Amino acid sequence: MTKQNFKSGFAAIVGMPNVGKSSLLNTIAGQKIAIVSDKPQTTRNKILAIYTTDDEQIIFTDTPGLHTPHNKLGEFMMNEARQTIDDTDIILFMVDATRKIQDMERDIAKRLHDCGAPCILVINKVDLVKKEKLLPLIADYSGITSFEAVVPISAKTGDGVDLLLNDIREYLTVGPKFYYDDMVTDQPERQIAAEIIREKLLWNLDKEVPHGIAIEIEKMKQKKDITEIHAVIYCEKASHKGIIIGKGGEMLKKVGSMARADMEKMLGTKVYLELWVRVKADWRNSKFLMKNFGFTNEE
Repeated sequence: MTKQNFKSGFAAIVGMPNVGKSSLLNTIAGQKIAIVSDKPQTTRNKILAIYTTDDEQIIFTDTPGLHTPHNKLGEFMMNEARQTIDDTDIILFMVDATRKIQDMERDIAKRLHDCGAPCILVINKVDLVKKEKLLPLIADYSGITSFEAVVPISAKTGDGVDLLLNDIREYLTVGPKFYYDDMVTDQPERQIAAEIIREKLLWNLDKEVPHGIAIEIEKMKQKKDITEIHAVIYCEKASHKGIIIGKGGEMLKKVGSMARADMEKMLGTKVYLELWVRVKADWRNSKFLMKNFGFTNEE
């Protein structure tokens, strides 16, 4: 039974690509639920991490990094981010402590001020900079707009995350428990498995190839102490297919081995993983194919 004064709320993590939004989500959840890469625009859908205690439940949403879209997939990602911001109770504006303010970040900060929801400035990657460099950065951001709080953290090490949670609690209201206590995300295992494969491709492939990739799990079946997974990697060009497979199939084997290790941690069983590569030309500009791969803003 939920306590009488139980509090809950939704917190949207927004910011430019590569500032560490997915890393924070995984740290809060205590396990991998969002893929992490040093390449921009890694997150495509909004992903929930659910943090529950005896007194509160905070639902965190990792949004796609805010950027200028160049195709229908990019437009979908920006719509996901905007919808999440409009529907949230608290906004966590995450920035990178290792780099100067970007022009788009100035624009984001101004727009977030007009959203109506309380906004906390989260300065990530503080483990990579000297403390004396943080004060000028905080001053620069505070000069753009006012924030309810400014919290330096390291999503990688977990430093400062407890302080962030304490600040978020100030803006929770008495409300229902939206998810069961043992849930850490709303993402189905099939989707997480697909994203794990995409993450390994992002890690191992260069330039444009990874951004033209979509993953479809064709089969996922539990058999005693082993989970059988069959997945298709879709790319946009025949030349990309060759790169993904690699000489003698070495790249595909490497990606499969890395993905399988993460899947076994997630599922708690041995995993048999089969990967195929197929070409779907220019799928990022096809509404039909995007919907087929799960990218749709429709409710």
